[in-house]
Amino acid sequence: MKNIYFLGECMVELRAMNESALHQSFAGDVYNSAVYLKRCFPEINAAVVTAIGQDKLSTQMLERFNSESLDTDFVFAHDTKVPGMYYIETDEAGERSFSYWRNDSAAKKVVEFLTADVVEQLSAGDMFFFSGISLAVIDPNTRAQFWQKVEQLKQAGVSIVFDPNYRARLWQSPDETKEQYHHAFNVSDVVLPGVEDFEMLYGLNTVQAVIDFCKPYDIHEVVVKNGPKSVVTMIGEEQLSHNITPVTHVVDTTSAGDAFNGVYLGARLSGRAIDDAVNLAAKAAGTVIQQPGAIAPKDIFQQAMRVAGL
Repeated sequence: MKNIYFLGECMVELRAMNESALHQSFAGDVYNSAVYLKRCFPEINAAVVTAIGQDKLSTQMLERFNSESLDTDFVFAHDTKVPGMYYIETDEAGERSFSYWRNDSAAKKVVEFLTADVVEQLSAGDMFFFSGISLAVIDPNTRAQFWQKVEQLKQAGVSIVFDPNYRARLWQSPDETKEQYHHAFNVSDVVLPGVEDFEMLYGLNTVQAVIDFCKPYDIHEVVVKNGPKSVVTMIGEEQLSHNITPVTHVVDTTSAGDAFNGVYLGARLSGRAIDDAVNLAAKAAGTVIQQPGAIAPKDIFQQAMRVAGL
């Protein structure tokens, strides 16, 4: 069995149903990716590496992880912290905006739980995935420890995967972000950048500019997501462009990139070719954005993926 570990934060998601009622769920970029990977590739062990609290919502969150058949061996319970929370709003085009409450988030403390024994267990895995949001959320005082542990995993033969998901409000400055991303690019075997994130952080607004940015680093596999327009991959020295069929009925763009990441990585771990992996991942993203919230209903999602050839 292949093993992939997703390090980051899962939050309580609130979404307005009407003027007087909210729908409550759970979501977070790396958690979303883990869910969609597991739904498409149940033979892969997908584990969430995070910290939650010991409150009612944390208990419900853990139950949700289990209901999605995720490995929870590395979900740690903090004594005093609680899950972060966010409220999501979408406009008529499906574009989203967020309000966050995460100052007391337990996930900030996850590195403290990554003891030598835990890192040894993670070293038996195939992939270790984290994002720019994962980096932003963890306690800045533990980032040096985090990089040491990632280096240990890499030296043990674990493939390091990074999505430079950029949320400016989570960082003190762009320079701080760039410093941390430089560490990430240096250690990563697979990178899943979006053009939009690179434009906001580096001022690079084309796929080729993103590819060229990544070339000086020793990254084996670069997958550039350019919204609904295209996906371009660079595997070693081979660059390929993959056409994407845009979705015409967009309800909520939340989690589109997360779904793409999870299904792409699952396909690659399952031995699928690049083009097949991209096509399945794009289909997953296109399905998710036609549903409200970060996590699409399981029956609707899996039916769409069966039609896509899974």
